[in-house]
Amino acid sequence: MRILRVISSLDPRFGGPSEGLRLSTAVLTAAGHETEIVCLDEPGSAWLSLFEVPIHALGPGTQPYRYSDKLVPWLKENRDRFDIAVVHGLWNYASFGAWRGLAGALPYTVFTHGMLDPWFRKAKPAKHIVKQVFWSLFEGRVLRDAEAVLFTSEEERDMARGSFLGHQGYTEEVVGYGTLSPPVAARQNEVFQAKLPDLAGHRYLLFLSRIHPKKGCDLLIEAFAAAAGQTDLHLVIAGPDESGWRPELEGRARQLGVADRLHWPGMLAGDAKWGAYYGCEAFILPSHQENFGIVVAEAMACGKPVLITNKVNIWRQVEACGAALVENDDVAGITALIARFLALDEEAKAAMGVAAHKGFMENYDVSVAALKLAEMLRTKARQG
Repeated sequence: MRILRVISSLDPRFGGPSEGLRLSTAVLTAAGHETEIVCLDEPGSAWLSLFEVPIHALGPGTQPYRYSDKLVPWLKENRDRFDIAVVHGLWNYASFGAWRGLAGALPYTVFTHGMLDPWFRKAKPAKHIVKQVFWSLFEGRVLRDAEAVLFTSEEERDMARGSFLGHQGYTEEVVGYGTLSPPVAARQNEVFQAKLPDLAGHRYLLFLSRIHPKKGCDLLIEAFAAAAGQTDLHLVIAGPDESGWRPELEGRARQLGVADRLHWPGMLAGDAKWGAYYGCEAFILPSHQENFGIVVAEAMACGKPVLITNKVNIWRQVEACGAALVENDDVAGITALIARFLALDEEAKAAMGVAAHKGFMENYDVSVAALKLAEMLRTKARQG
C-alpha cells in the first residue's frame, strides 16, 4: 500500500503521537508498504531527521489552530499517489485541512490519540464549550466522513462516545498501539547519570512525560512527600515544561521538605531516556487522562513495575498481567500507590518486573500493533 500520514507536528515535545508514528512507519516500511508524511513543521526542523521516509514539511501554521494555506492545495495535488491516508489527532488544522483535501477523493482514517476523552469536560468546562463549537463546525465532519476512527484501546473507544453533541455514528476500530523493544547498552546508565550526578547511588521513582496539569505532577509531589518523605527514595521528574509550571512545583516541594530528593533533567531521549528507565525502582504516571501512555509500554519493555492511575486507558490490561499497581487520580490514590509499592518485598517487585516485560511482548510490541493497523488499512484502502 501507499500510505499518507497527516499530522500537525512531528516534534517529540508534543507527546506520543509523533513517536508512535515513527515506530509504526518503520515496521510498515519493512513489511513492504510505502509511506510519506505531510506536516506543518518548519522545513529543516531537527526532529525530521529521525524519520526514514519522505516528509513534506509545509511550514508552521498560524496559531492557535495552526491554519496553513498550503495544506489543502498540497493534498489535492498529491492525493492520487496514495491508496489511503491516516490523519493523526484533532483540534488543529491538519485534521480539518485533511478533510477538505481528501474527503470524497482518497479514503482516510483518523487516529484520535485520546483527544476525544471527556476529561476536559470536567477539568476545563470553558475549553470544552469551545471544542463543542469546533466539533459542530469542523472536527465532527472529519470523523463522520472517515473510513474509520482509530482507537488504541476499548477503554478509549468507550470513553469517546458521547463526548460531544452531533456527528455521532462514525465507524470505530480498535487497532492497539505499541513501541519497540529498547536497546540495551552499558553506556545508557552513564549517559543518564551524567545528567544527574547528584542522583548517583540513590534509588528513585521515574516520571517521564510532559510537565502538565493533566499529568498529575502536583499530586505526585504531594504524594511523594506523604509516602516517601521519611525514606531514602528519590524522585526523577523528566519531561518538557510546556507551560512554565515547574517553578511552582519546585516551590511546593521545598515547602514539603523533599526538594533535595527531586531531580529535574528536562526532556530525555536516546541513551539518557533508556538509562533512566533501566535504573529506576518503578515508573509512575499519575495522569488525570492518558489515552495509551506509550511511556508505560516503554517502562514495561525495560522490565519495570508501573504505578498508574485508573485514568490511563490501558490500566485494566496492565494490571491484569501483574505489571501494575493502580489507584485513583488524587493525592490519596497516588500516596497509596507509592506506599503499596514500598511495602512490597524485593521478590514481589522483581515478579512485577518480569510480568511487565512479558506483558509488553504480548500486548505492546509495535511490530504486532503496526501490522494489525496495516491489515485494517488494507480493508479501507482505495482498490485498483
